[in-house]
Amino acid sequence: MTKKQRALAIIDLLKTEYPDADCTLDYDDAWKLLVSVRLAAQCTDARVNVVVQGLYEKYPTSKALSEADVNDIERIVKPCGLGHSKARDISLCMKMLHEQYDGRVPEDFDELLKLPGVGRKSANLIMGDVFGKPAIVTDTHCIRLVNRFGLVDGIKEPKKVEMALWKLIPPEEGSDFCHRLVYHGREVCTARTVPSCDKCCLKDVCKKVDVKKK
Repeated sequence: MTKKQRALAIIDLLKTEYPDADCTLDYDDAWKLLVSVRLAAQCTDARVNVVVQGLYEKYPTSKALSEADVNDIERIVKPCGLGHSKARDISLCMKMLHEQYDGRVPEDFDELLKLPGVGRKSANLIMGDVFGKPAIVTDTHCIRLVNRFGLVDGIKEPKKVEMALWKLIPPEEGSDFCHRLVYHGREVCTARTVPSCDKCCLKDVCKKVDVKKK
């Protein structure tokens, strides 16, 4: 089985297993997803979803958040960890949205990368979830699982993993594929415990299981 064939088989199986998988960060506006994905660094999505409720209660619009005292933002987001740097990036990002983009999140990958605190992972998430464009989000689940599945070989650098996956994953499947990896990585193919290979929907196509059988 080639990597391309393995990738397509995995996409189909995950699609059956997690038909409704989507972003696990709560948001109802593009700028809120920008905020949440910055807070999610080294923090669980569940905690971010709780913390942002207090943030948006006090600053309900991106304009209000852009004018907020960065120390107050830090106080609210501190439970997510790295409060100082996250508050700074959020403040600068919201300011830049209003100073350069009329308060709108840009629908362009390279423009998104210009925003403070936005890297390739965040930009791809915005492109895929907000704008419905082709995207591959190489978060920790994605990197760990695609190495385990045998779609990439010992590559841990997010951009290199992303570039390798673009050659294997149909563009229209990328965003949902990455969301499904998050669900699968949390529920079955876990990082901190022994993965449940015996009940995994991918056991017939996963390279790790093939190696174990031999």
